[in-house]
Amino acid sequence: MTSQSTTGREVRPRPRVQITQRTLRRDTWWVQPLVTFVVLLGFVVYSTWAAFVNKDYFYEPYLSPFYSPCLGSTCPESVRWAGVVLPAFITPAVVILIVPLGFRLTCYYYRKAYYRSFWQSPPGCAVTEPHTKYSGERRFPLILQNIHRYFFYLGLLLNIVLTYDAVIAFRDRHGNWGHVGLGTLVLLVNAALLWLYSVSCHACRHAVGGRLNHFSKHPVRYWFWTQVSKLNARHGQIAWFSLVWVALSDLFVRLTATGTIPYIQFF
Repeated sequence: MTSQSTTGREVRPRPRVQITQRTLRRDTWWVQPLVTFVVLLGFVVYSTWAAFVNKDYFYEPYLSPFYSPCLGSTCPESVRWAGVVLPAFITPAVVILIVPLGFRLTCYYYRKAYYRSFWQSPPGCAVTEPHTKYSGERRFPLILQNIHRYFFYLGLLLNIVLTYDAVIAFRDRHGNWGHVGLGTLVLLVNAALLWLYSVSCHACRHAVGGRLNHFSKHPVRYWFWTQVSKLNARHGQIAWFSLVWVALSDLFVRLTATGTIPYIQFF
């Protein structure tokens, strides 16, 4: 294909520049995907260990968010959910973590995070992608990403349970209300962060304001949609804070249960 220049002479297009390097970038572009890889891998390793260890997850009145609701036959009676008891060889966390992990694994933000850090698809802008083919999220296994909205609703139910746990944490070991300990604040912040993560989710934004042709005819839903949109702009930061905090909450309960850290009560 040729074209005419302003002087009337024939101009032949130059061939595309062949880049043989991994990238032409000179900045430390690899830091962000590396940090993402380390944090996500660390969470996966820790949560897997915590899910199977099946001990030190409860210290009155604190229950680890990984083991709530406590459905196992080995659960203490004070926190065991009556009528729903798992076999002894299945820990409560193994079943419970399906919901939050499924919710985060299919999250739009986390998709970008682990696509870049684990699959290098691509790891950064202007960086060569090692994959030659990409079928989108239309085939197995990536088509499973479309079930994100269902995990969103299940996650809301789990948030209600964890909020209940945070409220129960205001009761001391003798059943008296008005107790406030360090664990009370830890579980309260955990519940709040998980609610913020869920409410700022793209699926929540679609649920409150999607499929509307005229916002003017639905002022209430429009108001909710605008509020969720504001939170949605911070969804990535909230996702990281809530992920790290829920792991720290489990760790805090374990360290308290084993006596590694003292039981701290403010009043």
